[in-house]
Amino acid sequence: MVPLYTHVLSTADYGTYDILNATIGPLIPLLTVDIQEAVLRFSVEEDSERDKVFSTGLYYVILSTLILLAFTGINYYFGFIKILKDYASFFVLLYGLNALSGILVYFARGTNQIRDISIGSVLSTAVMIASNLLFLVVFKFGLIGYFVASILGISAQVIYLLFKIDIHRYLRLVPRKDPIRREMVKYSTPMVANAIVWWTSSALDTYIVTWFCGISENGILSVGYKIPSIINIVQGIFGQAWTLSAVKDFDEKDSDGFFSNTYNVYNFLLVCMCSALIVLDKPLASFLFANDFFAAWRYSPFLLIGTVFSGMSAYIGGLLAAKKKTGTFAITSTITAAVNAGLNLVLIQFWGVLGAVFATALSYFLMWILRIRELKKYVGIEMDIHIKRDIAAYILLVIQAFALITIGVDRFFLGHQCVLFALIMVLYKKEVVAVLSQIKKIL
Repeated sequence: MVPLYTHVLSTADYGTYDILNATIGPLIPLLTVDIQEAVLRFSVEEDSERDKVFSTGLYYVILSTLILLAFTGINYYFGFIKILKDYASFFVLLYGLNALSGILVYFARGTNQIRDISIGSVLSTAVMIASNLLFLVVFKFGLIGYFVASILGISAQVIYLLFKIDIHRYLRLVPRKDPIRREMVKYSTPMVANAIVWWTSSALDTYIVTWFCGISENGILSVGYKIPSIINIVQGIFGQAWTLSAVKDFDEKDSDGFFSNTYNVYNFLLVCMCSALIVLDKPLASFLFANDFFAAWRYSPFLLIGTVFSGMSAYIGGLLAAKKKTGTFAITSTITAAVNAGLNLVLIQFWGVLGAVFATALSYFLMWILRIRELKKYVGIEMDIHIKRDIAAYILLVIQAFALITIGVDRFFLGHQCVLFALIMVLYKKEVVAVLSQIKKIL
């Protein structure tokens, strides 16, 4: 849908939507104490009281939505935040629907209703696409149409899952002192810091760029995230499945090498995709980004590199979650958030929007380093991973990114990029053989 958005919306309109949508990101875990993570973790256990698990999650969604509704009402009356006053109803609706959708999807995943999640997602996408075409192309409602299309798309998934999960079977009042409710909150509360750092590393630059560079530049930056979102799709599919596998098949000694092998292959796939997308960055941008949005191609390479580190950090997070070591999330997240904020404030002064992109990549790199250290310290898994080799591959990605920004796309650039991509394949020759072997078996 990006080509459509960049054709019919101005950079200011897209920036407005992005900053409101980015604000919802940290508000959901903050106001709900990130209860959806606990819903997933506790619903996986077949002997758990799943009615209490779901009802606890739903309670925090409803409570948080009411709190946000009260705040937006006060802001609407006094006008503290103009952008929030102008789009208050859309903001609250998007928050409530996203929070409810998160609970439903995580609960369905925990109870192994994967097929229903897939159907709900496809339905949501279909409704969103149809609504965008109707409201943006036919009726030309602009930003308002974009908001309405997003709300209708999420609503379609929520309604479908409510029926398929047969939700009335899981509704009940859960006392505040109930052991399951207390254990869920104890598990999820430290995850709030983790969720906020993911937001900080990816969305704090939204506010700082808007403050220093303007809402239009933020609109261009937000479009720059669209190419890295190709990797995010892979991470999203893998991440949820990985958390379940880590919980069900956890082996602290990794005696069969499952965790190590998965780490190495997953890292290889992310690095390989990142390298290929850096090469294709400008051609993709010319197809996806129209008008002033085309400038976003400069921001994608280092956002892609940051996405690799975020994926590997999330992988390690799955292992920590399996051991319920959520306290470690708070430590690593707080450090990373502070560093990212500082880097944004400093680097944007020197390089503008590109400085924010550098800050994002560096903060995710720091997150990966801290998670590796915490994994060895608290969980005690001696994983057979090759840190020096991985760092060498990451350096090659950085060289690719700088070459794209400084050289541009010509014959020399393409030859240079092919050599770097080949070197990455050599570094991961064992994983290349393993992946090709699996493909051969499937065929």
